[in-house]
Amino acid sequence: MSHLRRFDHVGITVADLDTATAFFTGLGLEVEGRTFVEGEFLDTVIGIPGSRTEIVVLRPPDGGTAVELSRFVRPAHQPGSPAAMATELGLRNVAFEVDDIEAAVDRLATQGYGLVGGIGRYEDVWRMAYVRGPEGIIVSLAERIG
Repeated sequence: MSHLRRFDHVGITVADLDTATAFFTGLGLEVEGRTFVEGEFLDTVIGIPGSRTEIVVLRPPDGGTAVELSRFVRPAHQPGSPAAMATELGLRNVAFEVDDIEAAVDRLATQGYGLVGGIGRYEDVWRMAYVRGPEGIIVSLAERIG
């Protein structure tokens, strides 16, 4: 028997919380809340005493799975690999279904975010593209066509 009830959120640690928040709200997510977290709870969960983080929780308009952006005040963040390719181990992308992939890609391009490759077509079911957002975050955009 599974103990899972639902998929709640994906957490992404960033250095620039405002830029990352603007990127995801530009995609259509809505800010649910913004706060600082510190103390025994955080220290216990992440295993780093004296931690302090600022988080922003964003959700799609339908209220589905959230994206939690986190900027650590203490300790300082550790650099990642902002140019990581899809073949590197670890969480590589966050995916969203969109109504119009070209419009979504064009809107992100006006903010300075570009395609990792191109817009691909999977049979007659999906059109999909990877966009590299702030701090190297890869967002997969998928448009159902079939």
